[in-house]
Amino acid sequence: MQSPEASTAATPTQIHLALANFADEVVGTLARLFAYVGVLALFAILGLAALGQLPDLRDDEPAERPGWSMADRSHPAFAISRNDSSDKTVAYTVLRHPQGGRKDVMRWIGEADKPMAALEIYREGDEFDVARPATADLAIQMGLDAAAPLEQAGLIDTKFGPVVLFRPGITAKGTRPCLGYLKRNEDPALQISGFSCQGDTLPAQRAAIACTLNRLTQLASGNEPKLAELFAHAELKRRACDPAASSDWLLGAANAQLRGAL
Repeated sequence: MQSPEASTAATPTQIHLALANFADEVVGTLARLFAYVGVLALFAILGLAALGQLPDLRDDEPAERPGWSMADRSHPAFAISRNDSSDKTVAYTVLRHPQGGRKDVMRWIGEADKPMAALEIYREGDEFDVARPATADLAIQMGLDAAAPLEQAGLIDTKFGPVVLFRPGITAKGTRPCLGYLKRNEDPALQISGFSCQGDTLPAQRAAIACTLNRLTQLASGNEPKLAELFAHAELKRRACDPAASSDWLLGAANAQLRGAL
């Protein structure tokens, strides 16, 4: 039988052991709690980082795709044969699209650095949007808004065949009206467009556009035999430029409502 002294002496030891066990449990619980909170914080950080890389699901618009860019290393593929030494192209720009399109753009500048004329040869790629009005890009070339109204201004005959003319529906007072033009070819897929502010009368402007297109020549086909064939056949129909002659077929938009491919 254990004496009272022995029983009393054992009590502090049991208390210390109990306190030590309790302290271990508290430390273990806190450690597990901190680990749990740390894991939750890590998941939260990873989740926020992942959401930051995803497109905004609330935005119904498609992600922006890369568009047209300058192709500084591309060589000019077209030229305008000169009438005299003073007739020169101010700027020649080549634009390329990741989906295969190419635009060769020539621009002429007149007095006070105002655009006098422009010519764009667009070789279509997969980026071509058949639903987009052809006159939208033409209006932009003419320095107008894409939605600006353009009315038909007749046809001219060129070595590429008939070309449709357009003029702005509304012209600011005191400014010279310019004529736009547009010619589309299905095979090869090619679009020739531009504008001209040359000439004080509409017949003179129409003659200037016809002359520009008749002087358009190809320097390189870029391994496109159909394009080379198109220009070769067109060259057989080339006419001499005569500023005094008008190449009109139809005078004014009221004479005809054009249908079919431009």
